[in-house]
Amino acid sequence: MNEPVVYTEKMKVPSSRLNKMERVWWGTLLPVFLIGVYFIIKGFFMEGMASTYLTDEVPWGAWVAFYIYFIGMSAGSFLLSTLIYGFGMKKYEKIGRAALLSAIVSMITAITFIFLDIGRPDHVFNSIIYWNITSTMAWEIHFYIVYILFLIVELYLSMRGDLIELAKKKNRLAKFYQFLTFGKKEMTKEDEQRDKKRMKILGIIGIPLAILGVHGGTGSIFAVLKAHPFLNSGLFPIIFIMSALVSGTALSISLYVIKNKVLKKPIDTEMVRSLGSLLALFLAIELIMEWYEFLVGTYGLQYEEMQTIGHMTTGPWWWSFWIFQMGFAMIIPLGILFLKRTRTSVNWILTASILTILGVVGVRFNMVVPVFIVPPFEGMPTPNYYPNLSEWVVTFGLIAMFLLLYTLGEKLLPIEEVEYSENGVIEHGK
Repeated sequence: MNEPVVYTEKMKVPSSRLNKMERVWWGTLLPVFLIGVYFIIKGFFMEGMASTYLTDEVPWGAWVAFYIYFIGMSAGSFLLSTLIYGFGMKKYEKIGRAALLSAIVSMITAITFIFLDIGRPDHVFNSIIYWNITSTMAWEIHFYIVYILFLIVELYLSMRGDLIELAKKKNRLAKFYQFLTFGKKEMTKEDEQRDKKRMKILGIIGIPLAILGVHGGTGSIFAVLKAHPFLNSGLFPIIFIMSALVSGTALSISLYVIKNKVLKKPIDTEMVRSLGSLLALFLAIELIMEWYEFLVGTYGLQYEEMQTIGHMTTGPWWWSFWIFQMGFAMIIPLGILFLKRTRTSVNWILTASILTILGVVGVRFNMVVPVFIVPPFEGMPTPNYYPNLSEWVVTFGLIAMFLLLYTLGEKLLPIEEVEYSENGVIEHGK
């Protein structure tokens, strides 16, 4: 029963050298990241929060918006991976590891954004040492830690067989893979089955962790803000979760299609169409939820909520609501994925996914900025907020960091899913 799994010689060994396209990619992103790091040192470490346009009236800004943006993409990507490893939907297997990798990198990026925003990231340890169980944020920090560990372990188990095989190859990275395999020399069929069972358990346990803990919990941090009636809604955490599924699915489609187009590899058209249908379903549910959220808010006629909706739809941030949230993140991609002529085209599904990813940025900004611009009491002066140059440069630097970390993961790790044939032979990237 301990028969080792046999690997073919087609197993791709990641190269430590960069081809021309990779050099252009790294040469573009690395300066953006380094400039962002310079502004973090110059602004965050030397000037503190004075380097931003945040005020006492508007304490949350662009970095909080991007924090929840990347949290959403992480939770959505992970939930997509549970369809594969938790429920055995093998038709999505080719994006399983990539979804887990993007979930990890998204979490790292999200936490970096919120560390910058809170100003004193070392205070996070206080919530761990002195855990206040009535604090939503304290619960959230614990959920984040467990969630990241889940993601790392699940990704590791999904590629352990490939790592063992790569450790046998004679190349510059062999020692790196030997370290990752903890000295294990062979992957038996029993090991393989055991890992699959572990991944299934982790995937199923991870569903409530991602839904209720990570993303629903992040939505709860906003929903408990009683001073801001627009956020103080029981539906708000559910909208957060749907938005996560939308952005995570769009991200997985984009990464898979763009990578295969760039590397000139065949694209699994049926899988992309199926993922496009999933994206359309999530978009439709989110649109219905948003409709009722605004309808109930408008019928309530509360001053703060009416002012927030007014600022969002006709105020200085109208373009963020109508162009990004309603246009890019909902109506246009939904139209593309609904029409028969475009919903079967990989290029159109990719277009819808990219528009969704861009549009969700507007969704996240609208959850933060217009809400805090409205004064909590009638008669108080109305503040304003736009991210300044330092905030934008740092933001683009961290987005570059996200892309670089994901690229590094794809470069070093066997992220491309494998397929098994009946005789136990495994082929990589078939």
